[in-house]
Amino acid sequence: MDTHSIRLLVADDYEPWLHFISAMLQTRRDLRLIGHVSDGLEAVREAQQLKPDLILLDIGLPTINGIEAARRIRQVSPDSKILFLSENRSADIAEEALRTGAGGYVIKSDAGRELLPAIKAVLEGRRFLSASLSVLHFGVATEASYTAPIAHRHEVAFYADDISLVDGYASCIESALKDGNLVIVVVTESHRSRLLAKLGADGVDVAATIERGSCVLLDAVDAMAALTVDEMPDSFCCASLIGDVVMRAAKGVRKKHARVMTCGEIAPTMLAKGNVEGAIQLEHLWDEITKKYGVHSHCGYIWNASPSKESALIFERICAEHTAVHIPN
Repeated sequence: MDTHSIRLLVADDYEPWLHFISAMLQTRRDLRLIGHVSDGLEAVREAQQLKPDLILLDIGLPTINGIEAARRIRQVSPDSKILFLSENRSADIAEEALRTGAGGYVIKSDAGRELLPAIKAVLEGRRFLSASLSVLHFGVATEASYTAPIAHRHEVAFYADDISLVDGYASCIESALKDGNLVIVVVTESHRSRLLAKLGADGVDVAATIERGSCVLLDAVDAMAALTVDEMPDSFCCASLIGDVVMRAAKGVRKKHARVMTCGEIAPTMLAKGNVEGAIQLEHLWDEITKKYGVHSHCGYIWNASPSKESALIFERICAEHTAVHIPN
């Protein structure tokens, strides 16, 4: 197929995702967005009318879902190729989607690095399946595969002060590195400087660890800004950015049974700024996203030993979003 005039139709009902797709397509002069719809039946009608070369199709569309829309599109526009884009990681759903005759299935969280290669593959008549979906469900080895699925953990610890929090993070990081795991550290600037000093004092060659990719340092405030819209966590941003960071980091895991671990305080930073609902929601999204990758997470909060009635309720809600709770002495 001549890739100098590829005409694309996008079917998705989430506006921020449409903006994301449009921005990505603008980087390629050979790809032209000729329309976008937010409904399954609209997708069928537009496909019949426009006869696009490629349709980027979500699963969870109103009226009729993307899989049924794909079946109907195959009848009214059989020459249009279909690439599913969805955050649904169910192997059964992916298999059913591909049985419609679609050329590929991309997890939205992975779209930042996989969408353009997927488009190329599908247009060339090759099947494309997201690396994370391949690894987690189909057992297909890909360049992004790093380990077999591992049960995730999402633990929280409540510390008395900054010193004990930094000590707690340092202990987790040192233990993870000793076991050959890769650690993503997302902390505030003040905690980062203290943490690096603590690791160095404990004998960790911090510079070498970062250089070889065993430790990834991110800023909690910057991460919070990237994951939120109007001060609340955005599910698409979280799925895309968190998933991308984890998968990129996972490529640095070299031991067969090693895993990615995180030490972070994005939600605690939101809570410290008074954004209770944002912090709770982010903890929930973080858990939903990282469990798909078998990540072990350690969240650290600085907590008053004698909380008020209101903060006690917040404490309970935070604990409910985690698989284990620790209150160090």
